[in-house]
This record gives sequence, C-alpha cells and structure tokens, in this order.
Amino acid sequence: MSAPGPAPRPASAPAISVLTSVYNGERFLAEAIESVLAQDFTDFEFLLLDDGSTDGSLAIARRYAAQDSRLRVITRENRGLVASLNELLAIARAPLIARFDADDICMPGRLGKQKAFMDGQLNHGMVGSDTRYIDAAGEVPAVPPLIRPHDHQSIVSNLEEGPNLCHSVVMYRRTLVLEIGGYRASYLHAEDLDLWLRLGEVTQLANLPEVLLEYRITPEQVSSRHVVAQATHAAIAWLAHCERAGGRADPTAGLDRLPPFTQLDALFQPGASAYVCRRVIDRVLFSATALSGEAWPLLLAHAAEHRSAPRLWRATARLLRAGQLRKGLRLVTVLAGLKR
Repeated sequence: MSAPGPAPRPASAPAISVLTSVYNGERFLAEAIESVLAQDFTDFEFLLLDDGSTDGSLAIARRYAAQDSRLRVITRENRGLVASLNELLAIARAPLIARFDADDICMPGRLGKQKAFMDGQLNHGMVGSDTRYIDAAGEVPAVPPLIRPHDHQSIVSNLEEGPNLCHSVVMYRRTLVLEIGGYRASYLHAEDLDLWLRLGEVTQLANLPEVLLEYRITPEQVSSRHVVAQATHAAIAWLAHCERAGGRADPTAGLDRLPPFTQLDALFQPGASAYVCRRVIDRVLFSATALSGEAWPLLLAHAAEHRSAPRLWRATARLLRAGQLRKGLRLVTVLAGLKR
C-alpha cells in the first residue's frame, strides 16, 4: 500500500504565496525550506518549482511537501529563472507574493512583518528589508555590511547604482506586477532590477529597517557567474527607464533578447553604447578574468573613448599580472592611440 499523500490544500486563498525556483540546489534547499515552513505567520502557500534539476533537489522538496500541505512542488524541464517566476506568478493564489531563493534563510518573523506593512501601507506595491550576508557554511563573512535605503524616494533615487532591493526578500502585490507585464525574459540576470524600475514608476517601494533574510554568498551564484551579462542588462534597464520617465516609448518592450552594445545607440540615442560600456567596466574593473573574457569587447570600446583614464592603464597591469600578455599589450596600444 502506498503512503498517504499530503493533506488537501484549503479551498480558500491564502494571504501570501511564497515563490521559489530551484535548479540543482540540493546543498542548501532543506535549510531554506525549513526557514519558510517555520514562519510565525502561517497563512501562506509555498510554491516551489523544480526547474529540471539533475541532483537531489526534487526529492528533497517532495519529502517536505509530504509533511506539510502548504508546500506545493511543481516540476518540469529546465526553462530558466524568468520563465519559472512568471509561471509561479500565474498559478499563485494569494494577493501578496513573497519571493525567496532556494539557498537563503528567512528569519521567523519575515512574512508576518512584511504583510503587516503592506496591509497598513496600501500606497506601497512592494517591500523588502535589510539582509545579512552568510557564506556556504552559514557563517557571517568578513565583508562590509550593505546599507539599504528604506523609503521610496531614497530607493528610486539610487536604483541606477543598486543593489537597493534584495530579490530574495521582497514582497509585492501580485496583480500590480502582472499589470506591468511580470518579469521580462530579455533582461536575463537583471530581471529583478528591470521589475523594480517599472514598479517604482507606478507605486511606492520600501525596505523594512530590519534583517529579515540571510543572503548566501557563493561562487556559484548568478552575480558571480554572469557578472558581465548582469551588468550589461542592468545598464540597459536604466536606459529604458529613462525613456519611459521622459514620456517616450520603451524601445526594449516586446524584445525577446536585448541587442549587443554596438546597436544600442540606434535603439536608444547616441551615447547609449558608451554608457553601457562604462557601467560594465565599473563593475568588473578589478577582475582580470572578466576583463579578458566576456567584457573584453566593451573594455576595448571604453578604452578607445577614455585613453587618459588612469584606472584603465592600471587595468593593463592587472591583465599582464594575470598572464594575459596579448590582451594586456592590445589594451596598451588602444590607450596609447597606436595602430595595431
């Protein structure tokens, strides 16, 4: 005889839908799930989508779902984070959405405190919170604390620089996010910033001045593995925001994929490509690996426009020390204005 399944979910909609997508996250998944199920506020559904994992993530999720009917597991082939989040948004039943990543840890009062804020501040469409960094072992690493702005004006005034909002700890109104189009696949690895910018144009944003999430830093996370794409798409998201703020149409609306930086002047206006190059180089300037890899074409374009910049000359030394002799010398010729 087969073991009984989890108890049926109640017919009435919960107050909060917690949305998590996981892909090969077995290392931290159990601890993450437990931190949600242990929340002080209990009227929620926990939707966990296994995005085609090839490790033990699905088995872990199903084990917890068999013990707690609030956890619902969805599984399918790998489609990526943006597709997963939009799918979860579509099936969520609650008016409030709590995002949560599969390697982080929620503080016990997270959901209740954020719901209380949203209930009392109806002019706000989203609220995040302060966070604390932890490493793979769950220890607090020796990195400077990230001071986030808390009120709407401070958040939107600094979204160009970021990171002002942590995706893993935001709570937002489902209908509002659906009305502005949800997550946009073209902004892969910067889909959260693109969403914050669009939300900030139609509603108020806030961060609670309290640590409600432990944010795990590992070499495998998106901000480490896809830093160039993330920085590029974040810069383009800001350009698109400026177009909308100026009363003009968003030239990226409806695009399945953002164009390369060499086409951005035609898509936006002259100077757009140079802006994106600068923002990316600002982000990866101290990484010889990134400079000599994905960021290399942008570095050359940026160097041709800023030959006297001391920081770019120092980048040549950084490349040479990393054993990138050919690229280091090529950068010298560009900065010196010499022909190849």
